[in-house]
Amino acid sequence: MLPGLVHEIVDHAALDRNRRLLREAGVVLPRIGELADPAKRLAQKSADIANADPDGPDARNLYRLHWHNGTDRRSLADVPAHIVLPEALTGVSARIVVALGDRFPMIRAHKVLAAYGCLLPHLLSGALDVTRHRVVWPSTGNYCRGGVAIGRLLGCRSAAVLPEGMSQERFDWLESWIADPDEIIRTPGTESNVKEIYDACHLLAEEPGNLILNQFAECGNYVTHRSVTGPALQRVFEHLDVNGGLRPRAVVAAAGSAGTLAAADHLKAALDTDTGVVEAVECPTLLYAGYGEHNIQGIGDKHVSLIHNVMASDFIIGVSDRASDGLNLLFNTAVGRRYLSDRKGVGQELIAGLGSLGLSSIANVIGAIKYARYMQLDENDAVLTVATDGADMYRTEMNRTGRDRFGGEFSEVTAAETYGRYILGAAIDHVQELNRFDRERIFNLGYFTWVEQQGISLADFDRRRSQAFWNGLSDLVPVWDDMIDRFNGC
Repeated sequence: MLPGLVHEIVDHAALDRNRRLLREAGVVLPRIGELADPAKRLAQKSADIANADPDGPDARNLYRLHWHNGTDRRSLADVPAHIVLPEALTGVSARIVVALGDRFPMIRAHKVLAAYGCLLPHLLSGALDVTRHRVVWPSTGNYCRGGVAIGRLLGCRSAAVLPEGMSQERFDWLESWIADPDEIIRTPGTESNVKEIYDACHLLAEEPGNLILNQFAECGNYVTHRSVTGPALQRVFEHLDVNGGLRPRAVVAAAGSAGTLAAADHLKAALDTDTGVVEAVECPTLLYAGYGEHNIQGIGDKHVSLIHNVMASDFIIGVSDRASDGLNLLFNTAVGRRYLSDRKGVGQELIAGLGSLGLSSIANVIGAIKYARYMQLDENDAVLTVATDGADMYRTEMNRTGRDRFGGEFSEVTAAETYGRYILGAAIDHVQELNRFDRERIFNLGYFTWVEQQGISLADFDRRRSQAFWNGLSDLVPVWDDMIDRFNGC
């Protein structure tokens, strides 16, 4: 059985201990259906928890694991926070629409939702015993932070596994939330070294008290994003389509764990959109079966995620980490912002909003621009994407980029060069429109990771070719919500 594909209780005694511990702590779990439509279903709850610190280890933050948090991250917004990037910034006529993940609680990134989705079926089934297990969260940064946050709210001991070369801000956050430094496990390398993370987890899995929740394989990641992030993006589009003339063309997002791409499956079914998958051209695994190193932190590579619905993907779009690194400076320095304002006519409100774009978010935007150029879209077309996290997670990376790539000086001239090279120059190179045989090639590439290395059965691996499998995962939502009701004592 695929990880997290849980329909029933597997250990009643462990479940009873989980329920008793959380009831004593006053923790109540939100239903997935509530997180999917909080404006309608959580209005009163949002008002009741307004005094809860969105950055603190307060269990009431579980009810903020959605896209409708207001700018203050305490209130509830009717429409998910988003920015619309105009032609003055992007150089394309199509509207590039970016949902903002830095409104999420505790880690200011949407991976906290994925962590909840991954943990939930194990908690509800008794496969996780919070009195006995240590939950291990392997990731390239934000997912392990989300897991640590969720684990702390639910009384779980956690360990974060991430590459030693990730941004210092990630480690600073982890050190403020984890008391034992040995629970922060640094693996060799940087963003591209996912296998080294898996190798560390294999060793950890030999200890019976460790429960590994691998975001690249857990069905809860897919289910939660398809059920929560998908409708949120649809709501953003419908809000913008005030006159009924806006065409939803695509959802574009980095491959990563493929959790966010599950939202694209929702939009494909609801609005008939394309799905564009972004990866680094420095490590073009999906494009060219290639390899390498890059700094688009948060997207993972050198393998095909088990929860990536490859057969529903329409485009692979390569983006350089030089673009995301350079634009991080353009968007978040005084010189860069002044250039955008004075030379490109970008408004101050939008410029301030660019601070909500972290490295992978910028890569998503460039991927959306490249898709718009490839498809020759116009002002009546919309391309949707997400900002997983904001620029605050990459201040040290910005300093490094300024030093290593711009000689310590980011001037108006280099700002103009950066804009011209990485936005106006975002062409249709490294863009592949997939046919059936391309999809089969990418799908088959995942065999070597998941069947040969990670022990997934061939039957479970192959069943993922069918759209019936992926569509059927949505049937888990009412099952898990019913289990949540029983867990909460409703």
